[in-house]
Amino acid sequence: MPSSPPVALVTGAAGGIGRATALALAAEGSAVAVLDRPGTDLKSTVTALEAVGADVLPVEADVTVAAEVDAAVALAQDALGPLTQLASVAGVLRTGMLLDTTDDDWALQMAVNATGPFHCLRAAGRVMAANGGGSVAVVSSNAAVVPRQNMLAYAASKAAATALTRCAGLELAEHGVRCNVVLPGSTDTAMLRSLWPDSELGTQAALNGVPEGYRVGIPLRRIGTAEDVAELIAFLLSDRASQITLQTIAVDGGASL
Repeated sequence: MPSSPPVALVTGAAGGIGRATALALAAEGSAVAVLDRPGTDLKSTVTALEAVGADVLPVEADVTVAAEVDAAVALAQDALGPLTQLASVAGVLRTGMLLDTTDDDWALQMAVNATGPFHCLRAAGRVMAANGGGSVAVVSSNAAVVPRQNMLAYAASKAAATALTRCAGLELAEHGVRCNVVLPGSTDTAMLRSLWPDSELGTQAALNGVPEGYRVGIPLRRIGTAEDVAELIAFLLSDRASQITLQTIAVDGGASL
């Protein structure tokens, strides 16, 4: 009898890297539960997946609420089969220097970018361990490893997610669960575009660097795409990466040099 297809849960799937990841996993044969918070355009992702013949399940949930994440994992398993892949992509960015960052901005980014992956890793880790294995990719940021001005809370939250994932991977290895971290740099998504009132000037600053902000440019001289990141995630979640765990891999054109 043919083996069952992989079953994936992708958070932050309404757009950007999350949507591209869901499509990349579907192209490799995974059934995909796509998760995003209520009020997002999750329907467009579902439509795109259905158009390529994917087995898809939309799930509305808030990754900052543990009970909602637990319920989402249970729903995905009930509807699609044993969960074998997790892509934790949901994230939020509010810029601000140390002296101007509010408690609310700090709390929100920690809740979504660090506590969210914790909830997802814990819920998925429990069922994957019981299922006999699986693979996890958590989307962090190159800001987690390279200091950035005006992104202090975001960078701290992504650094927390990076450490969380590697520690979880160490603990889950005995259960056959692999955990890796993906570090995007400047990627053409709505989040990046929201930082640039002038798209042309923003692009040039990213490519050339900002010396007064102690920031180098991008050696490959291009802004990344959501698909660039999604392809790495799909690889890490596949059996082709069966000996890769506890790694952090940048997809930033060399910007984190």
